[in-house]
Amino acid sequence: MSKPRIVAAIDMGSSKIATLVGQVIGDPVTGETSINVVGASQSESKGIKKGQIVDIEEAVEATITSIEAAERMAGYNLETAYVSIGGAHIHSQNSHGVVAVSDPNGEITESDVDRAIEAASAISLPVSREVIFVVPREFIVDGESGVRDAVGMSGVRLEVDTHIVSAASAALKNAKKAINEVGIKIEETVFSGLASAEAVLTPTEKELGCVLIDIGGGTTSIAAYMEGAIVYSGVIPIGARNVTNDLAIGLRVSLETAEKIKIALSDEKKKDKEESDELDLAGLNITEIRKISKKTLVEGIIRPRLNEIFSMVKLELEKEGVVNRIPSGAIITGGGAETAGAVDSARRVLSVPVRIGVPKGVGGLIDDVITPSFSTCVGLLRYGAKARPAENLTSFSKKMKLPSVGVFGKLIDNIKNLLP
Repeated sequence: MSKPRIVAAIDMGSSKIATLVGQVIGDPVTGETSINVVGASQSESKGIKKGQIVDIEEAVEATITSIEAAERMAGYNLETAYVSIGGAHIHSQNSHGVVAVSDPNGEITESDVDRAIEAASAISLPVSREVIFVVPREFIVDGESGVRDAVGMSGVRLEVDTHIVSAASAALKNAKKAINEVGIKIEETVFSGLASAEAVLTPTEKELGCVLIDIGGGTTSIAAYMEGAIVYSGVIPIGARNVTNDLAIGLRVSLETAEKIKIALSDEKKKDKEESDELDLAGLNITEIRKISKKTLVEGIIRPRLNEIFSMVKLELEKEGVVNRIPSGAIITGGGAETAGAVDSARRVLSVPVRIGVPKGVGGLIDDVITPSFSTCVGLLRYGAKARPAENLTSFSKKMKLPSVGVFGKLIDNIKNLLP
């Protein structure tokens, strides 16, 4: 086995900030890699609403809490990380690029592929927006389409269809500033919907056609796949927190109490406790209410909001003409996927098969990680494992025991840069 390298992932969501540290181990015989989670943590999100940072200081404080807990568990000081980006400002479009192969008598090289992708990426965007992610969907060599990897093939004309994700420059700068203030260098920013798809979708589902619906706290990310390639991605500004707000208003309780009730109802559904229609809240330290009808909660309060979310998803898919081309159905993930009635509501509105997506492809400390709420973070780890190796940390035993995050970490980095 080759020496493991470390990859870190930070998911800055509206309800939580999750950090994962993974060891990527390559097999020199098969060439395959495996990921072992060695550090995992999450902290309550602060300063972030609907996927966008609204208070830098609070976001930095919450991120430091999450990162330091993961570092202590893993025994490493992180220097770089892959970071998720979300919010309603995320837009996507498909683009086409064409180049002439540099050596018509030879084979297509990585350089030719890079030039083709660069040509496809040359799209017109407002000054306030910038490209964050370019995904090659398929290559076309001398008119022959459906090529997944053009390197090594012979041809004179190379075309590529790409999926381009763009974000608001201001939102992107704020996210980068928050991470840099923590003392972490961003390896790459990845759209949260694509990261979740990397973690929960199977190759068969992507090939046949499916849609991933990642229900977060403040937003819902969408990623639709057909013939193994992504065809649409986007974000709608409604999430699981809206369900909590509805419960708080409908039951006339606080948001904290509403969240407890929502979680208790989800736990009851998981255990298939259908003997009684009453939800007993005696053990939750709730003074406002003791018992309540499950039917009232699900059908009267929760289901209308879930129907609204999935109806908006359906409208987005109809605009792109893919709503009737996803035989593999919808895969819902994210913390909101565990809301009581989510699967039934999605199945009813979208009229397709529905399942809850759980992240896979990692080992190690996964007891708290293999849940829908960690799909984006696990996807970031898997994305980082495929990327080129990078020296992104040093062991605690080899590094001075000084803070690696926060103001002191940043000060140390600045002093290092001034040294000859």
